[in-house]
Amino acid sequence: MQPFSLHVPHRVYGMAASGNCHKVKLALDILRIPYRWHETDIMKGESRTPEFLRMNPNGRVPLLQIDTNTFLPESNAILCYLAEGSDLWPGDRLMRAQALQWLFFEQYSHEPYIAVARFVHLFLARHDDPRLPDIMKRGYAALGVMEKHLGQHDFFVGKRLTIADIALFAYTHRADDGRFDLAPYPAVRAWIERCLQQPGMSAMPGPAE
Repeated sequence: MQPFSLHVPHRVYGMAASGNCHKVKLALDILRIPYRWHETDIMKGESRTPEFLRMNPNGRVPLLQIDTNTFLPESNAILCYLAEGSDLWPGDRLMRAQALQWLFFEQYSHEPYIAVARFVHLFLARHDDPRLPDIMKRGYAALGVMEKHLGQHDFFVGKRLTIADIALFAYTHRADDGRFDLAPYPAVRAWIERCLQQPGMSAMPGPAE
């Protein structure tokens, strides 16, 4: 995998215990792109200050500062930007579309359930939240889709790690924080271990770690 060369380090505004932010950290670490991390605690409203909203009016992290006046929000858009020209972004047209397929799956069928269950349990401590039964049902459905694919493939696109794996890894490897049981998903668990063996990959810390 070819390292990215930049004259000035990017700045990342993110929360270390957020899977969406961890995705960005993983891509930067894997590609050996220099960056400065600015911890931004959303639970303390640090992404809703006037200063932050000038950089991202949507008031969310992660946020990548590319230069003085250029800011890129949305985790999967940042992944595509960082991965351009590297092995994390396939050169084949169909494989790029397949990577996008899994990025869309992650945002629409995976993150709203796996990540939200984690947030409700870990950050809000609302263990009796009435939304949880449906969230858990849909989260397990997403894990089932992943299990079926990974039963026949080592990675989500092609034969090596791509941004599709990074996007799905971030919350899946901490799914137990949201009370998801990965025991019935051996292919998913094996994939998590394969991901962690890749240079630059790391586990995401919890909020108190």
